[in-house]
Amino acid sequence: MRFDWVPYSATSLVLGACALAVGSLLLPSYAEAATTVQMTQSQGGLWLAVAVLYFVAAVMLTLGMPSILTLFHTRGARLGLTAVGIFTASAAGTAGFAMLLLFVRALVMNTEVPDVTVMDVTQDAGLTGFLYVWIGTLVVGELLLAIALLRARAVPRWIPVLVLIHVGLLGLAPILPEFIGSGSPILITLALSALGIRAAAQRTQPAL
Repeated sequence: MRFDWVPYSATSLVLGACALAVGSLLLPSYAEAATTVQMTQSQGGLWLAVAVLYFVAAVMLTLGMPSILTLFHTRGARLGLTAVGIFTASAAGTAGFAMLLLFVRALVMNTEVPDVTVMDVTQDAGLTGFLYVWIGTLVVGELLLAIALLRARAVPRWIPVLVLIHVGLLGLAPILPEFIGSGSPILITLALSALGIRAAAQRTQPAL
């Protein structure tokens, strides 16, 4: 009897997308270190919840990525495989970001951290480089995935269009109003959830 793994992987994809969206919506973006320290001290539970959601999202998205590959049959298969690989790497970066949030919470909750110290940490070259690489893999992965889906023509066009819009909003985030940037995770959640549902519906695809 053949084990059909696709529905389980697709379910993980949907759950991971939802966890990522909720975590992104709960995590405020503060420009000042003093505000960050104050928020971490007064809302430590919220900070912990966001870290847990990001870690769950990383695990679920990693398990869910293979289901997307079943959507590529003849066209866009290689590009789709590349996109899924890069997107999976960004999911690993999400787990690293979750660990970073936990570290910041533990540091602030257990010691008196001056605002200048937090600002120095946020400007560290290694940390900044990690964040840029993580965001870069996320953007490139989403962009390649949208292009591959458009080439494959296996899903409705609105799904890759949502992914492209999300990529555009990520690039324009510094100049966009905060309410627009904070709502952008909903777009990628809808797109990934639709891909998971579509993959689960294709029960005739042979298991890999």
